[in-house]
Amino acid sequence: MLGSVAALWGFTGICLILGSAIYRLSEIAWQMFEQPLSWYHWAALAFSVAFMGFAEGYRGFQKAFSPRVAARTYYLSQHVTPMRALLAPLFCMGYFHVRRKRQIVTICLTLGIIVLVQFVHMLEQPWRGIVDAGVVVGLTWGLLSIALFTLKAFFGKGFNHSPETP
Repeated sequence: MLGSVAALWGFTGICLILGSAIYRLSEIAWQMFEQPLSWYHWAALAFSVAFMGFAEGYRGFQKAFSPRVAARTYYLSQHVTPMRALLAPLFCMGYFHVRRKRQIVTICLTLGIIVLVQFVHMLEQPWRGIVDAGVVVGLTWGLLSIALFTLKAFFGKGFNHSPETP
């Protein structure tokens, strides 16, 4: 029973983190339309949406992060401890009880994202909205792929992704 609750908490926590970011960044992205956009703004918007959809959504989430999150969520349901249950979203994202190399990559990627967020905060509209629109596409793709991979992990056949545990 505790394993199921922990897995649900892990999945829900990640969805809340991503959903919150999608909501906040969507508001900023929509603000870009409060002023007239030139052709190069529209071109940059198309590039941002396409690039982030591919790089963040497809390559980052669908091909790497989402299957691992689903595998770790399933692993958590079978191998729960009090600490893993309490920190289930962090466990599912790979911050602890993970191979050392994966943990280093996860922490460095998180720090890199924090630095990029700080730089994007310095941009003025419409450029900030253009970047954030692309990020919203990538994060939405990621949220959907996490949900689909998690459903496959728990209810599908042949889910063979590694939770990358030590």
